[in-house]
Amino acid sequence: MSDYKKYHCQECEHLYDEEKGDPDSGIAPGTRWADIPDDWVCPVCGAPKSFFKPVDW
Repeated sequence: MSDYKKYHCQECEHLYDEEKGDPDSGIAPGTRWADIPDDWVCPVCGAPKSFFKPVDW
């Protein structure tokens, strides 16, 4: 089991998976949440990084 975490956007429910990254936004696979720039926004709805919360399921 990996120790990668997932975070979901509270605005649109988009899921950021650390293991997969967000290549379309220039975020490489394996990029930890803490390493994503604070000005990154949800690629689906444009919500700020602060709208994302850790998935705990």
